[in-house]
Amino acid sequence: MSDLPRKAVTRTAKLAALPLGIAGRATWGLGKRIVGESADIVSRELQQRTAEQLFKVLGELKGGAMKFGQALSVFESALPEEVAGPYRAALTKLQEAAPPMPTRTVHSVLEKRLGADWQELFLEFEDKPSAAASIGQVHRAVWHDGREVAVKVQYPGAGEALLSDLTQLSRFARLLGPLIPGMDIKPLIAELRDRVSEELDYGLEAQAQRAHAAEFMGDPDVVVPDVVHQCEQVLVTEWIDGIPLSEVITGGTKEQRDRAGQLLTRFLFSGPARTGLLHADPHPGNFRLLPGGPGGKGDWRLGVLDFGTVDRLPGGLPPTIGDSLRLTLDGRAEAVYETLCAEGFVKDSIDLDPEAVLDYLVPIIEPAQADEFTFTRGWMRSQAARIADPRSPAHQLGKQLNLPPSYLLIHRVTLSTIGVLCQLGATVRMRAELEEWLPGFLPEAEEEPSVAEI
Repeated sequence: MSDLPRKAVTRTAKLAALPLGIAGRATWGLGKRIVGESADIVSRELQQRTAEQLFKVLGELKGGAMKFGQALSVFESALPEEVAGPYRAALTKLQEAAPPMPTRTVHSVLEKRLGADWQELFLEFEDKPSAAASIGQVHRAVWHDGREVAVKVQYPGAGEALLSDLTQLSRFARLLGPLIPGMDIKPLIAELRDRVSEELDYGLEAQAQRAHAAEFMGDPDVVVPDVVHQCEQVLVTEWIDGIPLSEVITGGTKEQRDRAGQLLTRFLFSGPARTGLLHADPHPGNFRLLPGGPGGKGDWRLGVLDFGTVDRLPGGLPPTIGDSLRLTLDGRAEAVYETLCAEGFVKDSIDLDPEAVLDYLVPIIEPAQADEFTFTRGWMRSQAARIADPRSPAHQLGKQLNLPPSYLLIHRVTLSTIGVLCQLGATVRMRAELEEWLPGFLPEAEEEPSVAEI
């Protein structure tokens, strides 16, 4: 396969087979219920079989299919253990790898974009990719000045493939809904589509990465590799070694997992405050755990990659988030409700009980209540089940709430980050990070700079 559209018919056929398989399994499930099997058992079996087919197909494709799989993979913690367990390895693989682009295609892109003498720009260039993502793959190399670099090369036709895949997936998003309890799949796919043009533009990505690299230069906790060179379809950045977060999730020590979780939380909230940008693709493939300080001395640091998707927040995260969170923690139901109404989370045509809204929110913000909170898959599953159960008050109330467009990406990034924290099983001092970085979280009189130490 020299480029993505080359096998467009095959891609479409594989994606189109998903709803047919799901429909077939639904019929199978109905038959099992007729012969007297428990609805809960049948539902779990359906979930398990659907997950098996979904991740098998997504794992074979790049483009939008892989991007959807990466986005979905961070919500793995919400799945029942008997469903999630067998597919955890497949989900992790989605975060780190995909079938490579042929060497001749890579060389063709580099020649077209960097010139016929492109090889003279490098002292070394590894033809075997070190990583692959939804729209490009990364090669390790040595720049002509001796710096080790990562060379990201965009797949030819990546834009067409992304849009085609996501359009196809959106047609049967409703059928995939039960896979992740409490999550509406269709807005996720729609939002991914909206971000396609930005992610294809390596110029925008270079700007965002340079801004982060400059702000975090010399930071003791976060490492962002700087941009070395950028042109259409090619992005060259400094190389960083480290343990992929997916490996920390599967085999890291408790110390590594806690440190990674703390730094991931810190980066989520400090990034917008320091750069006016929110890194909006927080799946584990985009993070590394690096030995800290010069010569590897000191604590672990978090390496951050891939700035192709960012949310531009010139003033940092909206103060409404901090205000609402603080008021909820204080149990001030009326004030919380007024804030949500003013910001558009409750539409004018809807009338809700403020105390019921408070009851809905309090379990979700549990990590911000204590000095330390241990994120677990069990906690994530309990939250998902509470909101997904049609019989629960939380489900009924949640359906009446609204998510304003300006908060859509912030909401997805926060949920995704929490999903990764649950995969890590990390114990995190989230409240300290909120006090340090989230506007509005502390009352104005208390908003003095503090240091969230580990």
